[in-house]
Amino acid sequence: MIMKQAPKVTAKDLEVVLDKTEVIREKFETAGPLGKFIGDFKLLIAVIKDYWKGNYRKMPFFSIAAIVAALLYVLNPFDIIPDFIPVIGYLDDAAVIAACLALVRQDLHNYKKWREAGKQ
Repeated sequence: MIMKQAPKVTAKDLEVVLDKTEVIREKFETAGPLGKFIGDFKLLIAVIKDYWKGNYRKMPFFSIAAIVAALLYVLNPFDIIPDFIPVIGYLDDAAVIAACLALVRQDLHNYKKWREAGKQ
């Protein structure tokens, strides 16, 4: 899913994710399987914000696009397993987030080091 959708991500999609951050955060905080990724969610949003503002451009756009594609998937209530189905409705969302994290692991590691070094 991510590999297929990431090349289609546009600047408008980044705006949508940033505008809908609170809605997405609620899904992570209230949805069982997504709950274990709340710390990762905060990191993903932070990197998107820093990229959007031009503060951090060392991450390839494909990685940013993969993150945005994964978060847009979580935002969509009518994905492979509709979110309105209790508990299992968020299993596919959690799987997409896990796949995204694995895909951009090294880029996120580099971003965290940059943040810890004082955003230089």
